[in-house]
Amino acid sequence: MKKYFISAFLVLISISSWAQVGTVKGRVIDSEGQPIGFANIILKNTTHGTSSDGQGYFSLYNLPEGSQALHVTAIGYESIEQGAVISANKETSLEITLVESITQLQTVEILGRTEKSYANTTSFLATKTSTRLEDIPQSIGYVTKELALDQAAFRVNDVVKNISGVNQFSFYNDISIRGFRVRGQQNSGNLVNGMRAFTSFWKQQLIPHIERVEVIKGPASALFGNASPGGTINRVTKKPLKEQRQSISATVGSFNTFRTLGDFTGPMSKDKTLLYRLNLGYENSGSFRDLQFDKNLIIAPSFSFLPNERTRLNFDIVYQGSEGRLDRGHAVFGDGDLFSVPVTRALNASNDFLKEESINATISLRHQFSENISLNSIYMRSSYVEDLLEHRTANAFATLGDGSMDPEQVEMRVFIRKRDWNNDNFNNYFNFDFETGVLSHKLLVGYDYFQQLLEPGGSQLQARGYLTADRSSMINSFNPDNATAYALDSDGNPVPNVPHFDLTDPTANRLRDMSDYIYQTNLFPQSRLRTHGIYLQNQITLGDLQLLLGLRQEYFYDELNYKTENEEFVTQSALIPRLGMVYSLSSRVNVYATYTEGYQPQTASIINDPNAGGPFDPLTSNLIEIGTKTNWFDGRLNATLAFYRLVQQGELYSANDPSNPDLQVQIGEEEAKGIELDIIGRITENWSVIASYSYNDAVITESDDESEVGRQKPNAPEHTGNIWTKYVIDQGMFKGIGIGLGANFVTERFGSIVRTDNPPLFPGYELVDAAIYYQVDKFQIQVNVNNIFDKTHWVGGYDFIRAFPGAPRNVMTTVSYTF
Repeated sequence: MKKYFISAFLVLISISSWAQVGTVKGRVIDSEGQPIGFANIILKNTTHGTSSDGQGYFSLYNLPEGSQALHVTAIGYESIEQGAVISANKETSLEITLVESITQLQTVEILGRTEKSYANTTSFLATKTSTRLEDIPQSIGYVTKELALDQAAFRVNDVVKNISGVNQFSFYNDISIRGFRVRGQQNSGNLVNGMRAFTSFWKQQLIPHIERVEVIKGPASALFGNASPGGTINRVTKKPLKEQRQSISATVGSFNTFRTLGDFTGPMSKDKTLLYRLNLGYENSGSFRDLQFDKNLIIAPSFSFLPNERTRLNFDIVYQGSEGRLDRGHAVFGDGDLFSVPVTRALNASNDFLKEESINATISLRHQFSENISLNSIYMRSSYVEDLLEHRTANAFATLGDGSMDPEQVEMRVFIRKRDWNNDNFNNYFNFDFETGVLSHKLLVGYDYFQQLLEPGGSQLQARGYLTADRSSMINSFNPDNATAYALDSDGNPVPNVPHFDLTDPTANRLRDMSDYIYQTNLFPQSRLRTHGIYLQNQITLGDLQLLLGLRQEYFYDELNYKTENEEFVTQSALIPRLGMVYSLSSRVNVYATYTEGYQPQTASIINDPNAGGPFDPLTSNLIEIGTKTNWFDGRLNATLAFYRLVQQGELYSANDPSNPDLQVQIGEEEAKGIELDIIGRITENWSVIASYSYNDAVITESDDESEVGRQKPNAPEHTGNIWTKYVIDQGMFKGIGIGLGANFVTERFGSIVRTDNPPLFPGYELVDAAIYYQVDKFQIQVNVNNIFDKTHWVGGYDFIRAFPGAPRNVMTTVSYTF
């Protein structure tokens, strides 16, 4: 009987327990409504839990009746506690939304960006921590991949017009920021994922594998060492996502353009600890310029390994191969009439070529030792190969026998060149989060090392100048007072080593017989430069006030004639401070102020080049900036207004010496003062906009040539502006149709040669672009029309022999499919 009562009592307890439990079923999604797979959902203060499946769905059974709390976590997202009211013997439905983490989880950008608009909320460039843009005491401009796709942009130069204070300097990988130049083949101002990368100077950088292009305005030397004073351009590569996404697209259009792209990403394991992404791009296009073409191939695989919430590892490679010709610009008649020669005319011969190849390989590790201490370690190997044959100008018109110039013929020279660089970039930094009383600290302590090596064999054959009387050698320039030393034609004019380019000859681009040219050899001896940087940064928070204190000690070592008996060694160093403040007036408005200094050492190849006229001092700069950052429409639309004063000492300019085109002069001081406004985001869910305006008064303030003082800096327009807006109809019979419309303007600019009484002046321009889109499910077709009114314009220029016209009206049609 006793056993019977015990058994019956246990059955009653079981029935009672069963009657007091319930079930929760639901789905975990992100802020864009996309499912989050393998999120952990745990009943608070217990071990009872489950994980969401690949589509974000989950089920929890046998939960106690009443109000309960679920702890929800997922890699890359902020953890939350979700309340749930459990009813006995009933099923409760939940939809749980997680927000992408803006803590230091992605300090090295291991995971892909999940935002899908023109706006971006965080930056890793400006502080080397994941910081909200509104909390950074400096102006940060950017263009996301969504905007680039909407504008059918393929290169960095295509998108910089969207950022205030940034414009093209030339055809090349050559950008002006606040009136100061950032160019390729230098390690100051071009970054990939925050690391210095060696890039081509001649070809604009491609962006089909790029998540966003960022520009930190002003010198960033306190974090990156050698940096351009105007700003630093960072290209963030696309990273793996936790959900499966694939897309392919093809573009055809004007100038025989054909492009095709592929983007594939997702998990490689069921638990989403191993992710992949593969970006592919191919371009075969012509140009509105004679003989110009581009063949480009991009292969960019990336892998992320996330074994636990404390450790993240990323590996990515970007291979780029390019073939084309080097376009040195538009030459016009000697009177400087920009319309005297068609903008289509290039000065190449048809046997010219330019072949380039670059590889960037990066491995990055983040480990969280504790809740408050983490380590980031990043290594990038960057290589670049250049193989060039070009007929180009000697930066002068042809010289006649009496010493005068022929305004219709351009003096030419030939380069045959091969060079090969390898870069190593190693960056390590610790983050410490701690509190001292009422102050919260985010302390960054780091060390980085950079090495750039010009490999053996770098050399150039150059044919230039005029033939000697016996035609056995050449002289760089013609001196009419010593005419008997030169070979003369029947008209008494000196015979050029390389035939002049006749701007009136429609067949001047023909094949050139180079066998009779007399060459001299220019060697680029193996060289190595190295930098070591130790830096500290503390982001301090006291209520609504945030302070940023930074300091870097930089050591620069440059070796010319590396590993030879003639090795030359140059050492430079600098202590670089940075101060910043942000104050929150409200949840929508922050004001900020910053002071930072910049440092750019002159490389040994410039310092010791006898043709350049050195030695030269390093470039130094400083920035004072104040501004405000605001957000509207529930945070969908962001705006930045900045006021700045930027000063630099020591810029090098060409001396404009016809007898020595390599001769440089060092300007004493330059100053840029201005105002910038950037607006970006969405007014409504289907109405996106980006707009910018810049007033930039960039002038030379000190020079040994008094006539230059007060002169506008080269290719530094006083006013630039841009607006682009896209509206998508989301209901009714026209659902899926979108319209894009934009305009940008640039005011007149001087060319880059300043050592002349009348520097060339390039006119301002205003351009209008438009696009129409149609999307059905996962298929989209878009048509972009650029320069609708076919405005003839010049994006920049050195002089009237090297001007850089912009493209006439052109149409691009893109078909894309996402699956």
